[in-house]
Amino acid sequence: MSGELLAPNGSSIPEVNAEAALGRLETVLRGIPSAVVALSGGVDSAVVLAAAVRTIPMVVAATGTSVAYAQDDLRAAAELAAGLGVPHIAVDTRETTDPRYAVNSPSRCFHCKHELYAKLADLAREQGCSAILDGTHVGDTGDFRPGIRAAHERGVRSPLLDAGLCKPDIRAIARHLALAVWDRPASPCLASRFPYGEAITPEKLGMVDQAEARLRGMGFQELRVRHHGTVARIEVPPRDMPRLLAAAAHVAAALKAIGYAYVSMDLQGFRSGSLNEVLPSVARPAQPVP
Repeated sequence: MSGELLAPNGSSIPEVNAEAALGRLETVLRGIPSAVVALSGGVDSAVVLAAAVRTIPMVVAATGTSVAYAQDDLRAAAELAAGLGVPHIAVDTRETTDPRYAVNSPSRCFHCKHELYAKLADLAREQGCSAILDGTHVGDTGDFRPGIRAAHERGVRSPLLDAGLCKPDIRAIARHLALAVWDRPASPCLASRFPYGEAITPEKLGMVDQAEARLRGMGFQELRVRHHGTVARIEVPPRDMPRLLAAAAHVAAALKAIGYAYVSMDLQGFRSGSLNEVLPSVARPAQPVP
């Protein structure tokens, strides 16, 4: 596919040899007889699944259906698997019933992923699959990601990381393979919208999901709605701030209808993992990388 490759935020992505990057990924995958791919609906796991279909004889896609995952992501995962002709299995995860998750400590992501990978391990045994694959890549190792530790403990393989691929490589591969999600903004689980220490409940997760869905319906694609009790703090890229302000009355009414008392815009704009900014480095548990 020709044309300049742009990230969801509109910035130019460095030129990547997509075929070479795909070849490195397929080399990592080659020799695996069967696999369950943890398919989130985003571009990273989509590329793993598409490459797995090309190299692994038996592939099953699996997606968690917890209330911690946005409904748009679940739909995207199902559509992607169907388009690739891969069996897609919805896995019911119940991390929200785990007090260690609900209390929302800095290790929350570990407990969430530990639950997911435990269920995928059961599924792999049922399906006769020898490996579980996720979408962790090189760029994920530069932030606080306790879920990587859970994957390591469960023996989950990260082929993008093993192939040394980062986000520009992954988007280039996805575009090369004509995957519909190639330019889809990153969408981590909804629990990442809560400041550490604020208890997480299914009701609060539902509020965030609805709020972000309504903003996407207004044309905002790259965004986060951070949940601070009765306050919704909206993060959008700086280029979208004037448009958000112009629609302020409409946005405020929409989010107040969901249950928020106050609606604000973060003047620093969208940034992934912004809630980790207040987390002292000494409080961050070790994060072994496989």
